[in-house]
This record gives sequence, structure tokens and C-alpha cells, in this order.
Amino acid sequence: MNKTIRRASVFCLLMVLALLVRATWVQAYEARALADDEHNRRNTIARYAHPLGDIIVAGSPVTGSKETQDDDLRYKRTYTDGELYASVTGYSSQAYGATQLEGIYGEVLDGTDTRLGSPADLLTGKRPDPGAVVTTIDPKVQKAAFEALGDDRGAAVAMDPETGRILGMVSTPSYDPSTVSGTSDGDAWQALLDDEDKPLLNRALRQPLPPGSTFKLVVAAAALENGLYGSVDEPTESPAPYTLPGTRTVLANENASAPCEDATLRTALKYSCNNVFAKAAADLGQEKVKETADAFGFDTGKLDVPVRAATSVYPTGMDDAQTALTGIGQFEVTATPMQMAMVSAALANGGELAAPHMVSEVTGSGGAALRTYEDGDTERVVSPSTAEQLRSAMVTVVQEGTGTNARIDGAEVGGKTGTAQNGVDNGNTPYAWFTSYAKDDTTGKQVAVAVVVEDSGAARSEVSGNGLAAPVAQKMMAAALGR
Repeated sequence: MNKTIRRASVFCLLMVLALLVRATWVQAYEARALADDEHNRRNTIARYAHPLGDIIVAGSPVTGSKETQDDDLRYKRTYTDGELYASVTGYSSQAYGATQLEGIYGEVLDGTDTRLGSPADLLTGKRPDPGAVVTTIDPKVQKAAFEALGDDRGAAVAMDPETGRILGMVSTPSYDPSTVSGTSDGDAWQALLDDEDKPLLNRALRQPLPPGSTFKLVVAAAALENGLYGSVDEPTESPAPYTLPGTRTVLANENASAPCEDATLRTALKYSCNNVFAKAAADLGQEKVKETADAFGFDTGKLDVPVRAATSVYPTGMDDAQTALTGIGQFEVTATPMQMAMVSAALANGGELAAPHMVSEVTGSGGAALRTYEDGDTERVVSPSTAEQLRSAMVTVVQEGTGTNARIDGAEVGGKTGTAQNGVDNGNTPYAWFTSYAKDDTTGKQVAVAVVVEDSGAARSEVSGNGLAAPVAQKMMAAALGR
């Protein structure tokens, strides 16, 4: 064999070996990644070749499947009361993927989860019947929140303080996931993307905003936990008006005639006195306030309910004046409605925060549980004494102070209003907040709620937590208590 032929033979052999190595690599190591690639149309065809499993609310499905005329994508997702439950279910679209519960539990709902198949299915290659996702949502609470928010841009969350079960989660304006579940819904999809109100955004979980005076509950808890004040009825040393430390900036109170000078924490919550809580935050220092805020759930990067909530933030690296402003829920403090519901829930539950969750179990096609999410997984946030005192002060807010629109006859209701600045120099419409709890001593039922109204179309002078957000919370709490 001459030298040229030998070299060509070796080169061809190396090429064949390279092809064999590459084929082995693809089959052994990259096969799963290729199969799971979002651009692999076979996955979409397989997902919609059969009816999907359902998402369940109070024993009834709020989802379904409808046969289409498409040879490949034989079924598409349908929704019962789609707008009402969109912030819970998310969407499952043949063209745009899946979000929220539809996305998280996609393999259970389309039957590809390995826990669904029997040994016989593995042998025969039969696709298992899909499973279901059972939520903790109470339809009465969900409907009360949705109807009360109406055309307002905002969000609301309700949870059981003892178990952590999310009873209601609403974001408005909403959308009907059915309108984007097929392959020919481009116009509807684009309209949702172009809508300035961002209906696809789950404001309850994914929209952190300045919490305003609702954050004063966290500062009050920090003051009691760190011994700055011995009780909610001890006078504070709080000049009114209060000058921010190291500045000439005077921090005024919303109600100039309110008895805020040296007010107790109870009185300061009742009238929402800025001077008391700004000074308390400055006296405590940012580290102590942050420690308490973080105990309530702020700065948690992985709050999964199971949809991941955006991080609520208590800032660091501040000077004394900025720290004082955080005491009234301003500067760079942000919170989601989920987070502020957790604050009220922890106080209602004696200072223990139950892990929030909106799925109780995931089941197979026959109803057997594949996974159960336990209730009552708690962590201590504040002492029982601090929680009891702040609940008492919150009741004063509702009975005599700025939160009277949250009253429910025959129930113990405590809350805190907030009106948070929005934009440079508060140039935009402020955000109206309310967070609260309610308890029926006769039945033992209880609920914690947070509501934010970003924009209701009301005149700026009419924007307040009590005027806009408290009535929404009141209706949700009444529904949860069965009233």
C-alpha cells in the first residue's frame, strides 16, 4: 500500500470514529436536553395529543380540554371562569408555553410524570392518564376579591394564618387564558402584551411596591422585640413634626391634628403617625429593622407557593435619614401583597409564620396522592407577647382609627392602612394598601389579607388605604369567615 492511500485510509477511519463518538455522545448525554428543548415541536405535539389533567378548586375543575381539528395538536386547554382564576392557574398555550401551576405541574397534567405510570405501562409503552393539581383556593374568597377589585389595577391575597393555605389570590386587570391557548391566537396574545395595565403580570406575587404605612407593623414589631419600647401603650419620645437625622427635612404627618407627639405605638398605628415610626427605625438602626423584616419573609429569594414570588426588599447601606424613611415603608422598601399578607398572618398566629402554599396535593388519575403539601410548617417570627400586643393595636386601628372600612360585625378584625408614594416627588397616583386579619371566635375560622390598589381612577385626594383597599379586604375576610 503506497503512502498516499495509507494516509487517506487513516483519515477516513478517524472521521468514522469521530462520527461514532458524536452519535454516542448525543444519544447518551444530550438526548434528554434535546428532548426537553422548548423548540422541539414533538414535545408540544405529545403534550396536546390527549386531554390534559385538571387544576381543582374546592373539588371542581377550573380547567378542561377541547378537541380541535388539528391533526398534530388534537386538544387545547380550556378554562372555566378563566379571568377569575388566571392568577392561580396561569395559562397553557400550544403557541406560547405554560406558566404558573400549568407550567410547574406540566408533566403531571400531560401524563409524562414518571410517578403516574404503572410497571405495565413501562412494558407496553402506554401513556399514563394525566394527574391533577388540587389547590387550597376558596372560591368564595377568590370571587369576593375579584369582584371587589373590579376594574381597578391591583391585587389581593388571603391566607389561613394557622395552616398557611392561600385562600384567594387575585390580580387585576385579569385575562382569560382560553383566548391564548391555541395556535391561532396571535392577535389576542399581542393585545395582552401591548396592554399598559399588564394583565399577564401576577401582581399578587410578582409586583413588589413600596408598602407605605403597612410596613409600620414590622417596625413596631422590631421596637417591641428589641426593647426599644416595653409595650404598645408606653409613650414614645417622638417629636412632631420630626426632622430626618442629619438633614433639615421635616417629616410631617398626614393628619396634622392627630395626637402624634410622643404617641404610644397603639396611638401611632391608630393615626398612622409618621414621626413615631421614622424615629423608631432610626433609633433601632437598619440592622435590627432588617432582622425583623427578614424574619417576616423580606429578602427571601426563593419564596415558592409553589409559584415563585418576587423578593420583597428591606434595603441596606443607608444613612440615618434613609433608615428613618424606611420606618414608614418608603425609600427603597418594597413588598408584594403576598408578603404583607404574611406579616398579618404571623401576628394573627401568635408570632409564628406558617409557610404559604396554594396547592394541597398532586394526585394521579385515580385520585391517589403523588405528593401532599403539609399545613402548618411554621417558623417563629416574633414572641407571643409582641404578636398579642400588635393584634390589639391593629384592632384599635379598625375600631377607632384609619381602618374602619374593614369592620365585620361579630368578628375580631385588626388591620393597618397604607398610602405609599409613587414616582419622583410622589408625582404619580399613590398606592393604596391594607393588610389585616379577622377571627371568628365562635367557629374558630380566621384569615389574613393584604390588598394593594395601584390605580382605581379615583382623584388623587380620594386615594387612601381605608377608602380603596380596606373595603376589598373586608369582603374577602367576610367570605372566608362565612359571613
